[in-house]
Amino acid sequence: MTTARRSDATRAAILDAARERFAADGYERATIRSIARDAGIDPSMVMRYYGNKEGLFAAASTIELELPELGSLPARHAGAALVTHFLDRWERDDVLTGLLRVGVTNEAGAERMQRLFAEQIGPVVAGVCPDPADAPRRAGLVASQILGMALARYVLRLGPLVEMGREDVVAWLGPTVQRYLTAEGP
Repeated sequence: MTTARRSDATRAAILDAARERFAADGYERATIRSIARDAGIDPSMVMRYYGNKEGLFAAASTIELELPELGSLPARHAGAALVTHFLDRWERDDVLTGLLRVGVTNEAGAERMQRLFAEQIGPVVAGVCPDPADAPRRAGLVASQILGMALARYVLRLGPLVEMGREDVVAWLGPTVQRYLTAEGP
């Protein structure tokens, strides 16, 4: 294996270990030493590639939400499509759960989550809402619903929400998100 391939493999192992550790322990309790141990490397390698814990967290929490093109759907289905998409992402991607945990307890995590939603949800909302100038407010309202459900269902694991089937979550949450996306404002 070439040096470049070993370097890429080491970086990938570090990021995988960091994502799991941040998701399990949160930002404050996760340590460079524990992440290095999980990756099977010396802690100095983590520092070599990422500089410090903040740099590692930034790299480990880089997420592409892979949002659906809401403009290509009938407008009345946009809310349900967005809720369904996020349920899929939360259920297959522990990085989002880890970022949510860190975001509620750490300023850097909160800033990361704010950027993620502003940069990725804002433009999607602007494409379907009646007034694109109102997209940031609408995106914030959409995020409040999606993040609230994620926090309750995947982090706090509130029984009634964990027990709900996906169809029921979409049926309850979709209309609210739909209203934030396309309804005329108050």
